[in-house]
Amino acid sequence: MVIENIRSLHGIFLQCGKVVTDSREIEGGELFFALKGERFDGNAFAASAIEKGASYAVVSDPAVAASDETRCLLVGDTLKALQDLARYHRASLSVSGNRSGTLPVLALTGTNGKTTTKELIRAVLSSRYNVLATEGNLNNHIGVPLTLLRLAPQHDMAVIEMGASASGEIAALCRIALPNYGLITNVGKAHLAGFGSFEGVKRAKGELYDYLQRTADRAFVNMDNPDLRGMASSRPDLSTIPYGLEYSGSSVLPSCASEPYLSVKLSGGNIVRTHLIGAYNADNVMAAIAVGGYFGIPEEEAAAAIGAYVPSNKRSQLEKRGSNTYILDTYNANPTSMSAALDNLASMQAGKKAVMLGDMLELGEDSLREHGAVVRKVASFAPQYAFFVGKEFSSALADKDISALLDESGIRFFVFQDSDELASYLHSHPLDDTLILVKGSRGMKMEKIL
Repeated sequence: MVIENIRSLHGIFLQCGKVVTDSREIEGGELFFALKGERFDGNAFAASAIEKGASYAVVSDPAVAASDETRCLLVGDTLKALQDLARYHRASLSVSGNRSGTLPVLALTGTNGKTTTKELIRAVLSSRYNVLATEGNLNNHIGVPLTLLRLAPQHDMAVIEMGASASGEIAALCRIALPNYGLITNVGKAHLAGFGSFEGVKRAKGELYDYLQRTADRAFVNMDNPDLRGMASSRPDLSTIPYGLEYSGSSVLPSCASEPYLSVKLSGGNIVRTHLIGAYNADNVMAAIAVGGYFGIPEEEAAAAIGAYVPSNKRSQLEKRGSNTYILDTYNANPTSMSAALDNLASMQAGKKAVMLGDMLELGEDSLREHGAVVRKVASFAPQYAFFVGKEFSSALADKDISALLDESGIRFFVFQDSDELASYLHSHPLDDTLILVKGSRGMKMEKIL
């Protein structure tokens, strides 16, 4: 069957109720999209998907469509069809099927803190509303449509995380998700190989502000962040909802060994006690408070929701094993988040400290310089031990001036090619009674050291 328009495909989707792109996930009744990738062609799995119980398969190969003209739906481009369907579905719920008459969609992007902020906002909003939020890392050109296609009439609002590694990607995701609110957590040095420079990062993340400015919708802006403040002010027609730790007169309470988690005292006197490690998470907390407040959730209620959230995604996660305490932040790393994590470790009280740092990936021509800067920062606060993993750190430490800084600081430091090699070393040379930061880009798999 040839699909002539998205409206007809949407009707079929409503009959199925669920979309899958992996034939192994079929349970029965789904609409299967045969996506193409560099190493696979979903058209080859269409017949199998139908055999496993999928109601229909959306395909782009005429020969596959001809093999089952009733249940194979032919389109020109399956990815575009998926994205167009998601946009159409989101738009179909924008003025109906919701008790307020409008379905608010908050788009969330930024260099660091996207997922933690999304989870905190989800927790706060869920105290009063039925909220759909991005699951896992479904924040790209495939994940965002899949999330939007989970929207149902019972949902009151959606929080959609958007990731990007190149210019134009946020703009494209906005055209799919049609957000009427937006929030950029921050802008920093990440994916420089794709963005080209820090200014390129700002332009790319700013595509969310550009979209909201064109549609006369609103952006939550952290007024404590000079980059975000400048990006917003350079768009005079952008309608903003300001927030911020200093902006609101709030403050971070001191942490100690017995109370290592972040606590924030709000200007009104309420205290938000979290299960997050690091003062850098205060901005994420304030974002959730601001979004909750805008949608009518009192600070006390928001604080309780944030306090009940326990991270379990290797982001700012505290874990005790034996006599050691680990700060696990192994989901991702870039110069900005690495610097913040090291600052946090330096501020914490502990008899012995260690860092186990894996390479920061996708930094392009800036990689050697940025890894050298991390080593210098480690030397500046001198933990007892420093373990560096990966070829980028190895290259940085080949500079005699940089390695000399570690020698002069008295740090016992080691270099390994991968996390397996470090794990093997630690098995025969274990640490004890040590506070340990474990951080690196996802590809480095630093959690293996546990």
